[in-house]
Amino acid sequence: MSLAEQILSTARSARVVFPEGADERVVAAAEALEERGICQPILLTEVPGKVPAHFVDAYLAKRPGARRTAVEKRLQRPVYHASMMVASGEADALVAGAVLPTKQVLEAARLCIGTESGVATPSSCFLMDVPGWREPLVFADCAVNVAPDARTLADIAVASARSAERLLGVAPRVALVSFSTHGSGRHESVQRIGEALELIREAVPGLAVDGELQVDAALDAAVARRKANGDSLVAGAANVLIFPDLNSGNIAYKLVQQLAGASVIGPLLQGFARPVADLSRGAGVEEIVLTTAATLC
Repeated sequence: MSLAEQILSTARSARVVFPEGADERVVAAAEALEERGICQPILLTEVPGKVPAHFVDAYLAKRPGARRTAVEKRLQRPVYHASMMVASGEADALVAGAVLPTKQVLEAARLCIGTESGVATPSSCFLMDVPGWREPLVFADCAVNVAPDARTLADIAVASARSAERLLGVAPRVALVSFSTHGSGRHESVQRIGEALELIREAVPGLAVDGELQVDAALDAAVARRKANGDSLVAGAANVLIFPDLNSGNIAYKLVQQLAGASVIGPLLQGFARPVADLSRGAGVEEIVLTTAATLC
């Protein structure tokens, strides 16, 4: 079974709100999702009438300094209204981004839904199904955080480990990748990874995580034996790769996709209190279907 087939078969049926309900790709994807029994789609094209008072009250409860009239105006925008539907339990997941830029989707989800416990910064991951490789991989963050500090890197790693468990059904083995392995190189980014590693181990003591590791030391057992400590549970066996910045992460996933013919699912948003997906603005119908299904796994 391919990774895509696995995702489609394990997605739980739920109410998904699409705030870009006028887009023909979204409409077609919603119809396909409903026909396959993957979700109960809610298509929003505009917010009818007044914003429900309990939406405004819930928003103000989190941000008491905001003006009620300004909040009412904000929640008239479909992506904010949809986010409040998810926050209030009237929908189970939000899928957007076919029309809206990532920044707007993230802002609406952050302000209305918030982040999950133990994670301060939302991020993204890609599921990478590489032909001939031993197992699917998680790459992060390849779409959201440009220059993460140590705290943000730790958040990305913790959220990505949870994504690996939820989406792939595997025990995560998390590698913080770099140009250096265990101090072989010196740079501010290497120091930052070391700080992130300490934060991760403090937050999730039982997580298999190691760094900094060069990619070959993270993935190849023979190389790991030469370059990394022999007692590492991750070196040579990593299935979650955390990149030091968006530059390296975005380049890496596209290289693997283009040169190795990897099947890619994502970007999938992670770290929010409720399921949220950010589509590519060039997404086709099947891509929207698959991203929605992954969001519901």
